[in-house]
Amino acid sequence: MKFLRVAYLPIDERPCNVNYVQMIANSSVEVELDLPDEELLGYKKKAADTEGIWAWLQHAAKTADALIISIDMLIYGGLLPSRLHYLAEEAVVTWVERLRLLHYTYPDLPIYASNLIMRCPKYSSSDEEPDYYEQCGRELFLRSYFLDKQKRESLSTEETEQLQDIEARLRVEYIVDYETRRNFNSAINLKILELVKEGVIKFLAIPQDDSAEYGYTAMDQIKVVKRRDELRLQQKVHMYPGADEVGATLLARVYNELKGQRPRILPIWSSTLGPRLIPMYEDRPFAESLKSHVLAAGCQLVDREEEADLILAYNTPGRVMQESWEQRSKDITYSSFRHLLTFVDQINRMIKSGKKVILADAAFANGGDGELIAMLDDEGILDQLVSYKGWNTNCNTLGTTLCQGVLGVEGKPEVLKENLLYHLLDDYFYQAEVRMELVDDFLPKLDLTYFDLKDKADLLNQERDQRLITRFHELILHSFKDCELVRVGSFAPWNRMFECGLSLQINRKEGN
Repeated sequence: MKFLRVAYLPIDERPCNVNYVQMIANSSVEVELDLPDEELLGYKKKAADTEGIWAWLQHAAKTADALIISIDMLIYGGLLPSRLHYLAEEAVVTWVERLRLLHYTYPDLPIYASNLIMRCPKYSSSDEEPDYYEQCGRELFLRSYFLDKQKRESLSTEETEQLQDIEARLRVEYIVDYETRRNFNSAINLKILELVKEGVIKFLAIPQDDSAEYGYTAMDQIKVVKRRDELRLQQKVHMYPGADEVGATLLARVYNELKGQRPRILPIWSSTLGPRLIPMYEDRPFAESLKSHVLAAGCQLVDREEEADLILAYNTPGRVMQESWEQRSKDITYSSFRHLLTFVDQINRMIKSGKKVILADAAFANGGDGELIAMLDDEGILDQLVSYKGWNTNCNTLGTTLCQGVLGVEGKPEVLKENLLYHLLDDYFYQAEVRMELVDDFLPKLDLTYFDLKDKADLLNQERDQRLITRFHELILHSFKDCELVRVGSFAPWNRMFECGLSLQINRKEGN
């Protein structure tokens, strides 16, 4: 069997961009994923060693069957540095020429790339933005929102007054700094489109991080869409909501194209209105994002079960979407506008008929659905899924779910099961339950905050580990009978509570 060797440069060094993709690749019997050394990738706001990464990329290209490159990592040194840099215009020319050189040196090596349009959060926080965003982030967003809306439509009297108030209070140097960086990033985005037109880049994904209808991000999207359409690159440049799942999406596309296949996917929905609802943190209905992600991953949608290679079980809200930690006080439409018994029955029937089922658990934002997990466990089929994911945004979940499905259809059963356990622990037990419990009853004891664990991360990790394994054994009663989850070890990638990384000790029972 020929292994497909894929060199992968992620957006940043967090587990969702490195470990998740590596875990999916490890589940395949055909894929070898080549990653740069961890020390090259930087840390949060500290930019990666871009010269070291360029040297690694040139070396990796010698033996790779395909390259997956994050333009944000290659040029800026990571996702957060792309929002903080002070690169000069000469850097645009340098990196464009380097990418051309890479293609001319290895003309038969396909390059798949991602390039984000710089986000503009609606809230004030400097955790992932410039320092001044802590004081005026919301005002920067609202100013751009109102200016864009005023240009494209009109403002109400109240909105006009609000804009005037913001203009009077917002410091000019903050606007200049922010817009200068955005203009640079926008120039990079347009240059990368030219590389696609030249054939240097075979396929470009442009995920939209924290998108909104109006404002800086929307204005920059319009520029890119206009230029993409002028160059007639719609087939080669895809834009859709997302960000941290893009490495997985491109891995799925690479795998499918190298194998000359287009897997057929049948979606089944947990609610009637689900396809038409707009999820939190995104700008379009679930069904529209599904179309985008399926196509970007190199797959196709079908509407008949007998045609499907994969069944995508898509768990969506009933009518109102909430954060995952609000499940104990969830909106009544999670029951009245959604029928989980039928959904679980469909999943059960399809698994027993031999279908491969992947579950995108996107009914809540930032974590999985405890009721659904319990019901699947009661049926004894939770461990028979090819994939379970339910993390962060809908499209984060969707993109990684599709990739695991594509690579896992003929994958290694033991690795698929480990990946299920990992995401149940991370996406549901941590994100939906343990995270906010720790924020409420543990962080105050140590004088810690959500975004700063100071020098007490080890104590937090120990507490998190114990709570995770305890809750897992309390809830999961009928699945994973052929193995035992013995230990969970966690860490805080950016010394904060938002995400965690995990290591698992799993003992396989005799005969398995």
